[in-house]
Order: sequence, then structure tokens, then C-alpha cells
Amino acid sequence: MSASHDDTLSPATAPSAGSPQGGADAQGRGDHLAHVLLNLGLAALFTGLYVQARDLPSSMWEPLGSGSFPRLVLAALVVLNLAITVKEGRRFMAQPAAARGQAGTWIWRHRLAFAVLGLFAVYIITLPWLGFSLASFGFLLAGQWMLGARTAKPVAIAVVIAVIFSLGVDTLFRDVFVISLPRGLFG
Repeated sequence: MSASHDDTLSPATAPSAGSPQGGADAQGRGDHLAHVLLNLGLAALFTGLYVQARDLPSSMWEPLGSGSFPRLVLAALVVLNLAITVKEGRRFMAQPAAARGQAGTWIWRHRLAFAVLGLFAVYIITLPWLGFSLASFGFLLAGQWMLGARTAKPVAIAVVIAVIFSLGVDTLFRDVFVISLPRGLFG
């Protein structure tokens, strides 16, 4: 084991006051187990979405259909998550048991990622009712706020980005690719 991977606490990895479970950079078996569980969960989620993408309407003008690109992306994500699971599983098995609380530390360190993942779940759930443009606008605006846009100038930039991407992607798919994205109850 190299010196860069030893389990001793250096000043850089000492527990910080801001984290509830100890050091923000603690490495160990719990860290790898958390990665395995997260990636298995994401692989299961993406597999479910892949199955649902088969139900997307097909076009008689497009040989691949509107579900082909989402299925390609979701299949790639499943393969990527499974590869990460195997890599982290090997690391998990190679390390001795570590102190308790490292999975909780990992969750605390990745709380922003979990918040964005939760926001994405809300986006997917509300997409059929709000429609693509409105749901995407809300998702992009809320995501940028979560990532730190809190004052007037960054919020204004976030609104511009959300409008451009939500309406722009909808227009691109509708007018260029001739693929109708969900309109929702208001569209």
C-alpha cells in the first residue's frame, strides 16, 4: 500500500468541524461500500427507465424511433454504473474493516449530489403534467439555485440559462428533429 493511501489522519484528512461524522476526506471500506450501493441503485433506476423507453411512440419516418437515443444513453449509463460497481467492489473487498460511520460520512460529503438526484426525480415525475419546457425550466432554475446562484446577478443568469435550454431544446426537437416532447396539461 502506498503512502498516499494509508489510513492515518494527516492534517489534510483530519476531521473537520463542519461534517457530522468526521473527516471530509476519510477513505476506507465504508466509502467503497457506499459507492457500490449508489451505483447499483443507479443501474437499477436506469434499467427501469430503459424498459419504459421502449414504450415511447415511434415515427414512421424515423427508422430508429424516438426511444432509440434515450435507450442508448440509458444502456451506456447502466454499463458505466456496473463497471464502477465492479471497480469499487474490488476495492471494498481488498480493504480491512474500518471504523463505523464512514458510509454516513460519505453521504454527508455527497449531500449536494443526492439533492440534485432528488430534484431530478421530481423533474421526471412532474414531466408528464407540466410538460418538457415548464418542467425543464423549473429543474434548471432550482438546480442552479442549489449549486449556489443566490444573489441577483447569478439568479438572473440562471433564469436566462433555464429559459434558453428549456425552450431551446424543446424547439430543437419539435422543429428540427420533428420529435414531440411532452406538452403537459398546459401545452
